[in-house]
Amino acid sequence: METTTRQFKTNIKCDGCIAKVTPYLDKVSGAGAWKVDLTDKDRILTVTRGGTKDIEAAVQAAGYKIELLNN
Repeated sequence: METTTRQFKTNIKCDGCIAKVTPYLDKVSGAGAWKVDLTDKDRILTVTRGGTKDIEAAVQAAGYKIELLNN
């Protein structure tokens, strides 16, 4: 399986938000296959596995906004 890194702008703001979204993202991309940069003003989510639509749906199901960045 080919590894493709995707980046998304989110409104995930803190460690508590990360804890809330973790089960959703782990289910579609796997543990350790994603991270959120809380220091970036756009709260960039970087994902190395999983389909774009699945990732977007998972973050939205957790109650957060997500937007694919052109990268």
